Amino acid sequence: MWQGDWRLQDDWTADDQRSGRGTERAEASREDEPEEEEEDDGVADGSDAVAQGVAALGLGTYGAHMFRPKNPAYKEVWHTASLYHLVHTAALLGAPITKRPNVFGGLLSAGIVLFSGTCYTVAYLKDRKFSSLAPLGGFAFIAAWASLLL
Repeated sequence: MWQGDWRLQDDWTADDQRSGRGTERAEASREDEPEEEEEDDGVADGSDAVAQGVAALGLGTYGAHMFRPKNPAYKEVWHTASLYHLVHTAALLGAPITKRPNVFGGLLSAGIVLFSGTCYTVAYLKDRKFSSLAPLGGFAFIAAWASLLL
């Protein structure tokens, strides 16, 4: 209860504080309060974009400096994979501020895995038989960008 003096709020005074009276009540009220826990609401928080960025830079660096296939076409496939991986990772950073972050972020992530992952696999194994999933990744990229219109 306010008594006109800032020290006399509620019914606990400075004298009570010095004597230790009233502390039991304050401690008991703190025990009744639920602990604040971070709630996972399923919305992308950017940590997935950071992980994708690390992977994109690492794979791009590997492709530029260490990947030396006999057929230069596979080097170009690797370059395309790392370019799309990096560009869509940058877009993934913006997912939390979109209207539907789970849709946009999920489709971008699916596109990265399906398109870039397939291209990395084709280039690394030097075998085009694994290329069938790349178009699905491309469609996922298109759907992600189109989801921004909704």
